[in-house]
Amino acid sequence: MKVASISQIREVEAAADRSLLSYEAMMLRAGAAASAYLQQRRSITTATQIAFLIGKGNNGGDGLVMANELARSTGADIRLYLLHPRDSSDKPYQAARRAGLPVTLAADDHEGQQLAGLIHSADILIDAVLGIGARLPLRGEAAVALERANDCLRQRAARPFILAIDCPSGIDCDTGEADEFVIAADATITFIAAKRGHFTFPAARTVGTLEIDSIGIPDSLPELDQIKAKVVDARAASSLLPARPLDGHKGAFGKVMVVAGSQHYIGAVALAAEAAYRSGAGLVTIATTRRLIESVAGTLREPTWLPLPEIDSAIAESAANLLVDEADGYDALLAGCGLGKHESTHAFLRRLLASDRLPASVLDADALNLLSQDEAWWARLPSDTIITPHPGELARMMRLSAKSINADRWAIARQCAEDWELVILLKGAHTLAAAPDGRIGVLPFKTDSLSTAGTGDILAGLIAGLRAQGLNAFESACLGAYVHGSAGIIAAEAMGNSRSVIAGDVLPALGNAFAALEMP
Repeated sequence: MKVASISQIREVEAAADRSLLSYEAMMLRAGAAASAYLQQRRSITTATQIAFLIGKGNNGGDGLVMANELARSTGADIRLYLLHPRDSSDKPYQAARRAGLPVTLAADDHEGQQLAGLIHSADILIDAVLGIGARLPLRGEAAVALERANDCLRQRAARPFILAIDCPSGIDCDTGEADEFVIAADATITFIAAKRGHFTFPAARTVGTLEIDSIGIPDSLPELDQIKAKVVDARAASSLLPARPLDGHKGAFGKVMVVAGSQHYIGAVALAAEAAYRSGAGLVTIATTRRLIESVAGTLREPTWLPLPEIDSAIAESAANLLVDEADGYDALLAGCGLGKHESTHAFLRRLLASDRLPASVLDADALNLLSQDEAWWARLPSDTIITPHPGELARMMRLSAKSINADRWAIARQCAEDWELVILLKGAHTLAAAPDGRIGVLPFKTDSLSTAGTGDILAGLIAGLRAQGLNAFESACLGAYVHGSAGIIAAEAMGNSRSVIAGDVLPALGNAFAALEMP
């Protein structure tokens, strides 16, 4: 599914209204889709109490259609709380009145007593107050009603299930800002395409599980087709899996050269190399100092080794020539995991990247930190290079603050990929992959289970392994990040909590993550 800005969605809706579906038809389909989705998520009987918070705009109209659909199909106890009176020509509202659904007007509820009663008794709460056009900070009736609703929810021992229509009311669907009175949803159903704000913090905290319904608008509609940002979901990730022919051999599945490790970051070598193998690569060679090889070779059975010249326990500049000669027969090169920041290592990296004989390259961690010290560092990178910075690393590379990066992740990732002519994987929740041609892939994961040292080494190894198996740079970044995020979720489930997950727990979960994508 696509991820759109507010202006892009407006253009798609206008185009659909001209040629496919009227605005009224889109509203009817949105309300019906929301009703169907709720019934998939929750068991609803005639005893189920559902409270609707209804705003004055199209979002409120979607909510009214949903209420009518639920009343007709389930017979649930449905009650409507309207922040503003609806016009007599409002067809969904008139249908609700004919159906006998109880209606409370906020104007008649001066102290909020009736709103409190609705929320305290509700099994399900539907947020249909404000849609994608909300302006922050909230003011007037919306601010009052949402503040009161939040107060009531805090007083309940158990919250109702909360579903937001299109977006939680009071988030900016472009920037991801969130008003203080936003009601955090358990789930959000949005229409046509996801919105950037669904995947941008702090708003992303309020979205819950995100469901996207096309309401019958095809991807082939030109205004929708031209949107280049997409969600990398399970279906998309599954379509990227490299083939595994039964008569394949280690050469057929790609060879990865991992340049990693230093005296203070021994574990990075093992994590990156094993992840490359777990991706399906046929051969992984670790190029590092002899001293480091002596420390870890006994614990790693699968990789082969390339000892590099060293100075002061760091890789020497002269190692570049040896590595270029050896890497000539490999399909992917990963450099940077735990590499250290020694001056000789910096010189080694400069000379290495100056070669025009390197295989497809993935640069991570200290490779990025070292490069950030150089002017126009991107000009010396091989074509189709993948870089995998977190916001702090990208801030150093751009001479900005991490706060500036996080304030506009989408625009910065896209601009960097275009200006530097490489694929950038901007890590974080939600991780973004950006290609030089304007494509953006947004990962659906937000979990703290990947917030420990070493998980980035695993991600880099995965991407390098997939690159060696023939995926292009953008595909490798998207699939590697998906499998990595999925493995983090699986590891947290196995552990029983996300707090205790470490990188060593994520590695064995990679197999389950791939298995889930390979299921028919």
